[in-house]
This record gives sequence, structure tokens and C-alpha cells, in this order.
Amino acid sequence: MVDTVTPKMMTATATQPAVEGYWRGVFARLLRDPTGMLVGSIILLLLALALFGPWLIVKDPYQTSMFLRLKPIGTDGFLLGSDELGRDMLSRLILGTRLSLFMGIVPVVFAFFIGGAIGIIAGYAGGKTNTLIMRTIDIFYAFPSVLLAIALSGAMGAGVGNALLSLTLVFVPQVARIAESVTAQVRHMDYIDAARATGASAFTIIRVQVLGNVLGPIFVFSTGLISVCMILASGLSFLGLGVRPPEPEWGLMLNTLRTAIYTQPWVAALPGMMIFITSISFNILADRLRAAMAIKE
Repeated sequence: MVDTVTPKMMTATATQPAVEGYWRGVFARLLRDPTGMLVGSIILLLLALALFGPWLIVKDPYQTSMFLRLKPIGTDGFLLGSDELGRDMLSRLILGTRLSLFMGIVPVVFAFFIGGAIGIIAGYAGGKTNTLIMRTIDIFYAFPSVLLAIALSGAMGAGVGNALLSLTLVFVPQVARIAESVTAQVRHMDYIDAARATGASAFTIIRVQVLGNVLGPIFVFSTGLISVCMILASGLSFLGLGVRPPEPEWGLMLNTLRTAIYTQPWVAALPGMMIFITSISFNILADRLRAAMAIKE
């Protein structure tokens, strides 16, 4: 009696072990990278602050006192000084980690799924479908990311929800372009043609064969977008188009402390330093992850 092998079994058997072994190798190389481990540790620390920040702060980040305003760093009871309303900077920076990371990561996550799906469909379909989808995507490239985010947020109004939506719309075309490019490169590979020859459906081929080979580059590109998204989100809050007072968010804190730059420059620079450290950490992590994926052992 001859065993029956379905197309789905053939494609899954041929792809899954190779994909799993590849990602194990990438992770192992990343663990041996001191720079990658350093920035990864910084990101994990920031994520821990975002998760457990409310239990780590010792002072009310919303309590104001005009008698305690703009205290310098190292003041008794104010380790990192106080802001223009006398609120503890350390507590506000810790609590602001949650909202700042939320504004920087969530739009990229949405863009990863939406833009990735659009790009993969366009890249695999090809022909007129690809042309229609990608020419529509190209319309968004006529506007710089900063101006498009400001225009969308200004049209929809200030607020966290509108800022998240505008940032998502900014990054969806960028992710879709990368997804379409890498999918178009693999759609004519021999293993894709073999899967078609077995009678596998387009959905099965995309799910089993295509995704395992294109998600890596899309994920790395999206990781690098987090740093850009954080800067744009902070810029929107700085302009009054994002988070509203009195919520602690690093971009908004920069805006409210801008008048103190001449009296307490170090205190005023603290939110900017947090934005810089976080964005550069995600940027370097994406570079190290890209390097780990490029090495073949």
C-alpha cells in the first residue's frame, strides 16, 4: 500500500526544520555579539521600567509645588531635580517610559501586520494586482514622514489615539514596500514552483513557504522603525499633537521644560537623553540583528 503525502505535508516538512534551525543560529550569533547584548539589555531594562514603573516610583509624579520648581539634579529628595511645576523628574521619567514606549512600539506593530500583509499579497500576486497596490502605496511617498504625521494628527486632532493612528498610517507604506520587495524575490524560487506543482493553494504556499522566508527581513526593518517612531511620537507631543498634559511623556516633558533650558539645562535635557538612548538602542539592535541574519554558518 502506497502512503499518501499531501502537498501541505510536503511543504511543511521541507520548510519548518530549516526555518527553525536558521532562527536558532541567528539567536546564537546575537548572544555572542557584545554590542547586541548591551543594547538588548538596555531595551529589557526600559521594558521593565514600563511594566513595573508605577511600583518603583517613590513620589507622586503629578504632585506640584511652586516652591520646589526647577530644583537641580542631586537636590535632597529630588535625585534628578524637579520640573517647571515642582514635580519629581525621576518619577515622571520612570512613569513616562511606559507611555513613550507605547507610542513608539504600537504603531510599528500595527504597521508590521498591516503593511506586511499588503506587501506579501502584492509581491506574491504580481502583475496588475501588484501594480495597483504598490502604485497606491507610492502616493504616500510623496510626503515626508514627519510632515505626513503632523498633517494627519493635525487633521484628526490631538490625543494618544489619533497620534497612534497617524503614525501607523505613516509606517504602513514603508513596511509594505519592504514586504513586497522580499516576497517578489522568493515567489519564483524552485521550492515555490515545486509547491505549486503539487497543487498547494496560494494561501498554503504563502503560509508555509513564503512567510518563513520573508518575515525575517520585514521584522528587522520594523525593529529599526521603532527608533524613528519614537522620535516622531515625541515630536507630535512636543508640538501639542500627541499626549496631553499632565501625562508624563518624554516629548511632552521636553516641550514643557523648554523655557528652563537657560536656568536648569541638565534637568531640561533629561527627557531628550531618554529619547536618544532608547531610539539609538533600537536602531543598533536592528543593525546587529541584520548582521546576525547575514552570516551563514
